[in-house]
Amino acid sequence: MLNLNLPSLASSIVKSGATTMATTTTQQCYIHPVVLFSVLDHYLRRNDNQERVIGTLLGVRSEDGRVVEVRSCFAVPHFETDDQVEVDMEHHRSMFALHKRASAREQIVGWYATGSKLSKYAALIQDFYSREAAPFSAVHLVMDTDLTDGQLAIKCLQGSPIGAGAHPENCMFLPLPYELQYPDAELTALQAAADSSEAPEGYAVLISDMEQLEKSIDELKAMLERVTAYVHGVCAGKEKPNNIIGKYLMDMLAVVPKIDSKQFSTLFQTHLQDILMVAYLTNLTRAQLNIADRLQRIV
Repeated sequence: MLNLNLPSLASSIVKSGATTMATTTTQQCYIHPVVLFSVLDHYLRRNDNQERVIGTLLGVRSEDGRVVEVRSCFAVPHFETDDQVEVDMEHHRSMFALHKRASAREQIVGWYATGSKLSKYAALIQDFYSREAAPFSAVHLVMDTDLTDGQLAIKCLQGSPIGAGAHPENCMFLPLPYELQYPDAELTALQAAADSSEAPEGYAVLISDMEQLEKSIDELKAMLERVTAYVHGVCAGKEKPNNIIGKYLMDMLAVVPKIDSKQFSTLFQTHLQDILMVAYLTNLTRAQLNIADRLQRIV
């Protein structure tokens, strides 16, 4: 158990002459949605007398350490009073060792906390995680579970030391640009959850593969129609041209293979037949294995 007390910790840092300044600061942060769900689940399962929860953020960094991708997290038990805060660091280290076995590339990139504002012990905890994430700066994720303004807002911060002395409490939190990154698997689950909120029964039925393919084709068709209308509007002088959109369109058209419609239809039909043949052979092999298993049991 790590006991962080503001006066005692500050005096020990001054005596030792240690510094808490990180050598590389973070400039961009990408967060997976599963991290936010884990933080919210931790808050909902907290003790009755606990106002906030904290935990460790895990992820990967770019080679220069300026870009962070937060992929997962785990809860860290802690206890706050008016004079001090106690954090279970043995639990923190044990959980991190277990996560390293499953995901060797993930490392400690920071910590999270809940609440509408920063805790008075945030600077002390930030100092500890800065040493855990050294030589890079630690990212601090704050989730507003108090639903201020009726929204579950999140903020991404990083600590910046101020003053001449190496005091851990001399820390100013600065906003850090962040984006939510949606992998394909998580995006599908989020879309299903969003559909369930609009359904009258309160839940959404998972659609089949063919229905999902049809839905994806309709969405692609709608996007193509929107892009076509924009291009026609720019050519006619009705829309203001945008260089960034034009660059994206040029890059997209550059990767499209130049083949005629008949050749594309032939290639598509051949590929489709190959897929159907693989599916047929898979079902045939499964049936033969089931028959062999039943014959083995009879004998």
